[in-house]
Amino acid sequence: MLKSLFSSNTRIKLLHTFLLNTDEEFFIRELTRKLDEQINSIRRELDNLKKIGLLKSKVRNRKKYYFLNKDFIIFEELRDIIIKASSNDEQMARKIAKMGTVDFMILSGIFIGKHSAVDLLIVGDIDKNKLQDYLLKDSKQKDIKFTIISKKDFLYRLECKDKFVFDMLHDTKNVIVVNKLKKELERYI
Repeated sequence: MLKSLFSSNTRIKLLHTFLLNTDEEFFIRELTRKLDEQINSIRRELDNLKKIGLLKSKVRNRKKYYFLNKDFIIFEELRDIIIKASSNDEQMARKIAKMGTVDFMILSGIFIGKHSAVDLLIVGDIDKNKLQDYLLKDSKQKDIKFTIISKKDFLYRLECKDKFVFDMLHDTKNVIVVNKLKKELERYI
């Protein structure tokens, strides 16, 4: 199965497109424009991904639309791999972690291709102005909504079963990029 997932550049582009836009549907010509690939190559790879069960299709208005099969056996794992490998999100997270003490960091929202109250949750002690400057000047992502919470406040919110914190922790699409609180989080996750 893995051999059939990562064997061509076109397939990797398709995986990236579908796994970062999990609720979207695409038709072939749209994908050829978006990915700048030949139509035959796109068609062949869509068929391959459909054969292994990652994609499904339906016809609407005489166009065949492809969409992700969220029940695919390794859907969550594949999505996590693509998210971690995509663009500079991991590199950005490492740079942010060096700006202070970061005990826990979650990527959500624009990083995983969905709407969320925040795109970045940071638990620790980090200079808010420094982070804002970095996000505005150095990061490719300009409109990142972030929240910084002290470790003490975060643990208190866990004890109180704070809705915001629990939603961030239990959303399986969110990606935890820094976790130095594994022991403290064990009983909540």
